[in-house]
Amino acid sequence: MGLISSSWSFKKFFAIVFVAFAMSGEFVAGYYRPSPWRYAHATFYGDETGSETMGGACGYGNLFNSGYGLDTAALSTTLFKDGYGCGQCFQIVCVNSKHCNYGRPSTVVTATNLCPPNWYQDSNNGGWCNPPRTHFDMAKPAFMKLAYWRAGIIPVAYRRVPCKRGGGMRFQFQGNSYWLLVFVMNVGGAGDIKSMAVKGSRTNWISMSHNWGASYQAFSSLYGQSLSFRVTSYTTGETVYAWNVAPANWNAGMTYKSGANFR
Repeated sequence: MGLISSSWSFKKFFAIVFVAFAMSGEFVAGYYRPSPWRYAHATFYGDETGSETMGGACGYGNLFNSGYGLDTAALSTTLFKDGYGCGQCFQIVCVNSKHCNYGRPSTVVTATNLCPPNWYQDSNNGGWCNPPRTHFDMAKPAFMKLAYWRAGIIPVAYRRVPCKRGGGMRFQFQGNSYWLLVFVMNVGGAGDIKSMAVKGSRTNWISMSHNWGASYQAFSSLYGQSLSFRVTSYTTGETVYAWNVAPANWNAGMTYKSGANFR
């Protein structure tokens, strides 16, 4: 009886821990789950065309070609986390403002840029992205889904949500014969990357270092080899393998699609 009782207690304890972990809004059973709601503020930059949002500190380039469009935001330093926040998805809703759109609709944005500190302005009067403030500087079309644009700045509630992407991760190559720089886009699940490794068809796994934003680099001669990648999520620690992403005749400046992604 004692053994049966102990076994039952352990199972019950494990079940309780599992449920509590699931409710925390993190990684459960292969899927990323939404986080709890928190409060911040939001502004916008650029105009309705979104031209000023192209490029950005994450290195995604033309956001239409990268698949992110204008549902994007620049993050304050606190959220950007030296580029490890790139690709994360946030559901945002306007709160406690007369400028909120009717019905207080929410929108989901992808982090594609950094909103840098402005130490010449007070954190509560223009220096909205100064640490330790949590702030979203949204593309204007995304901001207008929440509130009247003349509001300038609005209080918001936000939470991390799974990034719903069509297809697999995309790998854009830059560099030369002895230096491979890879920008990773269309990342699902938590949307972010902690670490990467590359494997040539004639090499073992080679660890890649974080360059900036959503880019990783390897100082190795990999020309003439088909390439595979090992990608680990910053938030969940989950690892996904993208095999044979690029053929042996790959070239810098090209983007290669994989069938692998996070959920």
